[in-house]
Amino acid sequence: MRFGGKTFIISALPLLAGLALLAGGGSSADAQSNGARIEGVATCAGSTCHGRAEGNGEAVRQDEIATWQEPSSASGAHSRAYAVLSSPRGRQIIASLKGAGNYRESDCLGCHTTYEPGVAKGPRYQISDGVGCESCHGPASGWLAAHYAKPATHDSNVANGLRRLTNPQVRAGVCLDCHYGSRQTGQFVTHAMMAAGHPRVSFELDLFSALQQHHDEDADYTGMRGKPATDSVRLWAVGQAEAVARATDLFARPDFGMKGIFPQYYFYDCHSCHRPITDGPQRRLTFETNPGRPIPFGQAPFNDENIIMLSSVARSLAPGRAAAFDAASKDFHRAMGQGRGEAASAAQRLRGEAAALSGALAGRSYSGNDAFLVIQTIANTATAPRFTDYAGSAQAVMAVDTLLNALVREGRITNGAAASIRADINTAYAAVRSPESYRPAQFRAALGRAANAIGRLR
Repeated sequence: MRFGGKTFIISALPLLAGLALLAGGGSSADAQSNGARIEGVATCAGSTCHGRAEGNGEAVRQDEIATWQEPSSASGAHSRAYAVLSSPRGRQIIASLKGAGNYRESDCLGCHTTYEPGVAKGPRYQISDGVGCESCHGPASGWLAAHYAKPATHDSNVANGLRRLTNPQVRAGVCLDCHYGSRQTGQFVTHAMMAAGHPRVSFELDLFSALQQHHDEDADYTGMRGKPATDSVRLWAVGQAEAVARATDLFARPDFGMKGIFPQYYFYDCHSCHRPITDGPQRRLTFETNPGRPIPFGQAPFNDENIIMLSSVARSLAPGRAAAFDAASKDFHRAMGQGRGEAASAAQRLRGEAAALSGALAGRSYSGNDAFLVIQTIANTATAPRFTDYAGSAQAVMAVDTLLNALVREGRITNGAAASIRADINTAYAAVRSPESYRPAQFRAALGRAANAIGRLR
């Protein structure tokens, strides 16, 4: 497939069904403080700006609105985000929450449109636009009139209020606001929402960036505009670190981590509990012991899909921080069996380690062998036994596919060679096609075959 001029060879993922219901917004705190105003999608949609039917502009493609509105692919998910609230599924979710007395309209708007309460809206703003340009790029009043002028650079646009999405930590923060959750109004998916039918939230920064990419990284992009070329390994790795930091930060906050006397179950691995329960003469165990989770028998585990990936990243790309991160991860899981206070403190320590890794990964230089190294670490004997559950396994196969795509784009692996590995990757995808059919042993075997095949091409 191609999105915004970028070749992308990922298989179709049922996991991405939630993209239409989960769309990213950004923090409104800075916009409120500097008096910025959201101008609306229509201000970007002129035929001499971003509204052309074909991507043949001299400086930028100029068909960005068409990509954003694409009705048949994930690239148009943001434009559909508001409309899905009135879809059959959206109406059912809202009706269930209303019936339980657990619904406010703002709970949905923070991620299903460019909402940002407290930030002024221009006359062309429409809530029905869904997640528009300014949800990601920031309120446009300060930079709209100047960002296309020839003297403008990325730095000058950022100085005028444009978000620096070329910085992987900034981009991850904007995406995570809705593709995991934030403290902003309407940007946190509760267990009640999921019980009402909201899809499981899953996040992978490089994959989601590729699905939404609407520009070409050409000479204008890296030259006159002064933007750095994207490094997919850096983007993926920093995304994993920021996801762990965000999850543990929110969990440590009592107004997010608790719901009455119970924990907020949104943070936990859904499918560790939502499995078939049968009563018969012989037991049927529906779990495997996970070496990364020193928790009491029978306890629901924290969803550690990003923690597992970040552990692999640390051992591959930041070995000096790996032992401290793994220790903090195990302490966090262990604290779940001790009490809320202990778990919150351990979450804060793990957040600190994840944030330190994010900084190290964002600041290091990357070589052509890094993707090979991470792929091998994800599938090696130290990591593979941790793929006991659906969520972590789905994250792992997305990671291997994402990193394989990076190797193809960088010319380290040919398209033909990648295609020869596709069968094994598709087998791994098939193993996580649905939680009901997930089989850990088959998944680990398929992932191992794919990783070994990629390693032989090094």
